[in-house]
Amino acid sequence: MAEFDISELPEGCIANVLSLTSPRDTGRLSSISATFRSAADSDAVWRHFLPPDYESIVAHSSDSSSLHGLPLKELYFRLCTNPILIDEGRKILKSFCRRNPDEDLSFWLDKWSGKQCYMLSARDLFIVWGDTPRYWGWTSSFNPKSRFPEVAVLLAVCWLEIRGKINVAVLSPSTRYAAYLVFSYDEMAYGFDNRPVEVGVGFVGSEESRMRSVYLDMETRQRQRYQIVPRIRRFNFSNPSRILGPATPSPRQEDDRGEYPKERSDKWWEIELGEFTTGEGPEGELEMSVLEVKGGGWKKGLVIQGIEIRPKDGK
Repeated sequence: MAEFDISELPEGCIANVLSLTSPRDTGRLSSISATFRSAADSDAVWRHFLPPDYESIVAHSSDSSSLHGLPLKELYFRLCTNPILIDEGRKILKSFCRRNPDEDLSFWLDKWSGKQCYMLSARDLFIVWGDTPRYWGWTSSFNPKSRFPEVAVLLAVCWLEIRGKINVAVLSPSTRYAAYLVFSYDEMAYGFDNRPVEVGVGFVGSEESRMRSVYLDMETRQRQRYQIVPRIRRFNFSNPSRILGPATPSPRQEDDRGEYPKERSDKWWEIELGEFTTGEGPEGELEMSVLEVKGGGWKKGLVIQGIEIRPKDGK
């Protein structure tokens, strides 16, 4: 039987095959031959990796002029590496539950899978007393820079309640997602050290919202990473009269299970609120929450950029 070289297929056939794989696999297969490489650059392939409504999303973005007319492969990678702001999100994504239709939301694609990712800005969130200047402020000049025009700055509250909603229909189907609070602190922050915060993700109207405790300050993590080692009087056998100091604390080996924030590449911090899996069809509104309403202590200096929803571990 004669051997068959798949690279001898017409370029259109190879493009159809590549469109049934993934962006990662397409990149790998493009190294097989010049025919594969040419097919892997075609719009016919990358149209399958872009969201079905990508044209409408790009048209309503603040970067529409620079994105219009790009080859679809280039457009794909632009959307992976440079999140865009979608103007008037309610008009283009009517299934979002948004407080203010004139506010932006951030959209991008996961590089390896093409899954859709979003960040709801602080203005899109329900923040108790967020519109009361005595308790919360809004600024456009916070460092590190936000991708949104404004961020929320906590001035002083003893009741912290932040909620965000998104309709699962706008996310990629059959995908394991996680939601993250993206935040920072100003130089006057206090009230979060060693104080747990309740976070959770669940569908609106469902009693299965999973709540758990996390910490928003890094100091708590550093303290709990090390075991308490008692001061030990140890002898130096070459000089019995000399007393050695305490032993160096040893790091704890157990995983923190996502209970503490992690620094991002953009110099903000994030804490996971919870995870969920999308089905093949609409599943209703998902609510994400951050609560500290039991301690009663005053808190200050928390800076909220938004809540990010992206595939869990890139899957």
